[in-house]
Amino acid sequence: MSSRKQLIVSHAPFWHNGSGVPERSYHFLLAALPAALMGLATFGAPALAVLSLSVASAIGWEVAFNYVSKRPVTVADGNAAVIGLLFAMVMPATTPWWLVLLGTLLAIVVGKQIFGGIGANPFHPVALAWAILFVSYRPFFDFDGMLVNYNFDFPAAYPIAALKAFGPEAVAELPLLDLLLGRQTGGIGATCGLAIIAGGVYLILRGFIRWEIALSFIGGIFFTALLFHIGDPTRYASPWFHLLTGYTLIGAFFLAPEDSSSPVNFAAMLIYGALMGFMVILIRNIGAFADGVILAILVGNTINPLVDKIRPKALGKVT
Repeated sequence: MSSRKQLIVSHAPFWHNGSGVPERSYHFLLAALPAALMGLATFGAPALAVLSLSVASAIGWEVAFNYVSKRPVTVADGNAAVIGLLFAMVMPATTPWWLVLLGTLLAIVVGKQIFGGIGANPFHPVALAWAILFVSYRPFFDFDGMLVNYNFDFPAAYPIAALKAFGPEAVAELPLLDLLLGRQTGGIGATCGLAIIAGGVYLILRGFIRWEIALSFIGGIFFTALLFHIGDPTRYASPWFHLLTGYTLIGAFFLAPEDSSSPVNFAAMLIYGALMGFMVILIRNIGAFADGVILAILVGNTINPLVDKIRPKALGKVT
């Protein structure tokens, strides 16, 4: 009998930067490392424990799933390590060990492997796992409360929560430079804006993420926040504050541009990023939650197939 090979195709356009999955993963790890190190410098040993357990357990869950499903072991491509690192970076330094294990299980098995593995997931695995945990165990995402409960000596408040509860006057004394350098409470790798921007620019210059999504996401946040601020500066903070706090920058450079859950067409990428940025400010200013970045990214992942159908008409004449 002649062997028949199955040809798998997908719709155009296609994008390829000449790199393989392992190389891409290692560059993502390198790009995220400065922000993670700044988190270690800020939060100390508890952050190291969360980072180490998150990366190790993400790799372990992937190996376990590969064996149970009788598939080739894929941890060498580095994607599980990237997921583990990014998950730890968006979590508080006070996250208990069992919540880290549960989160990486959700990210690897539910967010990635159940949909077919790398490249087949419709949602960013880290964003999906974070959202499930946030809905189920919301008290653990109260950054200020967790630091107090664990006797963690860190004086700065979580700026987004302070703004939500008490208005712009509550955060007026926080210098933008301090926010940029990471002198604020937040996720382990989400506080130092300068380190995140450096990693994001590196990924853009190397061609591993599309600048259109990152910059349109930032632009959507900036201009929407600016409109709110102009309308009522006593109630809504400046756009610069929104850019440098919460998950804004890590969402722009490390979560929103994820390949399998984001568009590939130029116009669609701009619309996709801007819509998510718009939703972030709506959630922050008039929604029920303090920070809306990851929730907005999940909504963007959901509408991605529809947005990606938006394409300019081809130039030419039908004869």
